[in-house]
Amino acid sequence: MIRTLVSLPVLALLSCVAAAAEHGAEKQAGMPQLNVPDFAPQVFWLAIWFIVLYVLMTKLGLPRIEAVLDRRREQREDDLARAARLKAEADEANAAFQRTMSEARAQAQAVLKETTDRLAADAAERQRVLGAELAQQIEAAERQIAATKEQALSEIRGIAVDVGRSVVEKLTGTPPDAARLTAAVDSRLAGPVH
Repeated sequence: MIRTLVSLPVLALLSCVAAAAEHGAEKQAGMPQLNVPDFAPQVFWLAIWFIVLYVLMTKLGLPRIEAVLDRRREQREDDLARAARLKAEADEANAAFQRTMSEARAQAQAVLKETTDRLAADAAERQRVLGAELAQQIEAAERQIAATKEQALSEIRGIAVDVGRSVVEKLTGTPPDAARLTAAVDSRLAGPVH
């Protein structure tokens, strides 16, 4: 391959030299690079510098470039492996987070149900106690109403007897018989009015 790379420019230069040699005798004036007597040393130095540059590139430049490319490839592969490892760790952390969240939700639901049940039981107990207290208060109120009614009826009896006596005295001018008046008031208070 080196021979091919070296031979192509040399052949091109030799063809140019031959063409310049034919026309060089005719024209001496022109570009100094195409002056036929000076052409052979230029081709020689071109070949020397080409070989020197080729050797420098193969021995110094290309190995350094290859080393840099290898380092970059290794770095890229390391970065990809690290990214894959971090992604796996992130997936594990996410799965653990999801498990923790589902456990927390289940625990919260259990606590909520327990609290609701306890509050419902407390409310039922308070309602039962309140119902019992209200029943006692109603019973006490009914007794008090009955006692007040009895007292009112006894006071009404006395008032009715007094009013009846006053009315009879004013109408007749004489006091009525107390026993008869009391019996009449008692019979009216005990039974329905006709």
